[in-house]
Amino acid sequence: MRTRATYASVNVGAQLAPEGRSLNLEWADDAGDRTDAHEFEVATADPRDAFLGVQAFDVSEYGHELLLNDDPLSGFDIPPGDGWQYWVDSVTGASLTRGTNTLEVARDTDTRDAFAVGTVWVNWKAPVDEE
Repeated sequence: MRTRATYASVNVGAQLAPEGRSLNLEWADDAGDRTDAHEFEVATADPRDAFLGVQAFDVSEYGHELLLNDDPLSGFDIPPGDGWQYWVDSVTGASLTRGTNTLEVARDTDTRDAFAVGTVWVNWKAPVDEE
């Protein structure tokens, strides 16, 4: 079966930080420990080989979570890195569905880490015959 690559761009634009800490980023909304659910559309009933590309800033800890449709991805989702980084994570432990999907970022509340997420690209393959 032939497939085509497709994606959704999700502008998160949020900083996640414990109370009393802030990165003072003018472009990022203060999200606290978890961002709002950001919606994006998937037009296929059979999304395959899905992965996320995450633009993150000043991550210091491993325990933060990416959630698709309220389900956390398995493994660590955003590794530590100074300044800007771009991290790609396979969609495992969660799944995409046809129609409206949601993406959230949750801070590991066992840490004092403050970080920001810019844009997340959700990528998948769709069967060509569905069009």
